[in-house]
Order: sequence, then C-alpha cells, then structure tokens
Amino acid sequence: MTARLDAQQADIPAICKSCEARRGGLCGVLKAGQLTELARASSRHEVLAGTELPDDGTYSNVLAGVIKLTRNLSDGRQQIVGFHFAPDFLGRPFEPKRPIKAEALTKVALCSFPRTIIDRMADDTPELGHRLLNHALSELDEARDWMTALGRKTASEKLASFLLMIARNIDPANRSASSISFDLPLSRSDIADFLGLTIETVSRELSRLRSDGVIRIANKRHISLESTGQIEGRCGD
Repeated sequence: MTARLDAQQADIPAICKSCEARRGGLCGVLKAGQLTELARASSRHEVLAGTELPDDGTYSNVLAGVIKLTRNLSDGRQQIVGFHFAPDFLGRPFEPKRPIKAEALTKVALCSFPRTIIDRMADDTPELGHRLLNHALSELDEARDWMTALGRKTASEKLASFLLMIARNIDPANRSASSISFDLPLSRSDIADFLGLTIETVSRELSRLRSDGVIRIANKRHISLESTGQIEGRCGD
C-alpha cells in the first residue's frame, strides 16, 4: 500500500505537490493524469492590487491574496457582494461569462487554465462535478449568512463578523489559529460600503473593539486578534 501511494505521489506534477488548491481546493479530486494535463495548460501569474480580472475564457485557483466581487449598476454605483481567498476557485462552470466583476484587493497569485478543460473533466469525473457543486452551494450559504448579518445584526455585530471572516480566510495556514494578525485588505470606506454602515460608524466600532481589548490596531490597517473566541462572542450568532 505504501509503495502504491508513493508511486501515485511521484506521478503528480512537481508544481502541484505543495499547492494549497490540491489539498483544499478544486484540484483535490483530480487524478495524477488529470493534474498533469491541467498543469501543462495552466499558467501561474500575479495580479497587482486594484486590477480587474478579465473574463477571458479561463478559470483560476486563487493561490494567495484577496479578490473582491462586485455588482455594478448602470449609473456606476457598485456593491461589494463577496470575496475570494486561497484556495478558492474563480469562475462560473458551463457559463461563458461571469455575472459579477472580480478585482484584486491585494496582490493576488493565480493559477489559470482554459475553462474547456475543467468543463470536460467535470463530465468525465463525478467527483469534480460534486466539488464544483459544493463550491457553488458554499457560496450560496455564505451569501445567505451575509444577508442575515446585514439585515438583522447591529453595527457592532456586523463589524465583528466581518473581522472574523477576514481572519479565518486571509491565510489558509493559520485558519484554525486562536491568535491571528493580518492587514485589512479593504479601506474603511469599502468596509462601510460592504456592511451598509457609515465610515464614522466603522471607525467608532473599531475603536470600541480596541478599547475593550478584543483587537489591537497598528498603522490603521494591521489588526491583531488575541483570541478568535473573543471576536466570535461579539458576532451575535
């Protein structure tokens, strides 16, 4: 059994062996041969903060960084509707266009590949179809959670929920850590827009969390949570 597993591991492309997307993302259900085919057709690249990601016939695994998802109205108004973190999958299977705009909030590392390959593999590999379905359902669950948060939670609970969401997702390696530090990927204006609050309210609630010892703030954007349990207690869930 050990020899068989070692042989299977040897067949996996070197670039994929340490990739977070293979352990917890889309590629985790692909066989060695499929990973080899995908690796040959893929390209790894970085996108600078503030860059809109083109809808150019590719899918991508997010390897690092944070992506903002927005809906734009005809008069130019914009609403943030979600985020992608590593090892999320960026794309809409079996659809030619994404219905939302994706923009890099931080410097983002991507592994991109033609959508035709994944669409074909999904037909041939039931496990991949299940992973794509679970991905879509998880996004739906997250959207429903935020509908509840934005519609029913207080300003304090909204901000605590937002900080906890960022803390749990911004660094996959520290997802389960009890003490987390991170740089906020959004400005206070963007946070206010996403949470349906004013900038003044966001600043006031951040100051309150700091005064209560729940968070520490350095250089306006660097946040430290001494205990995720403390911030969880402020979320109102």
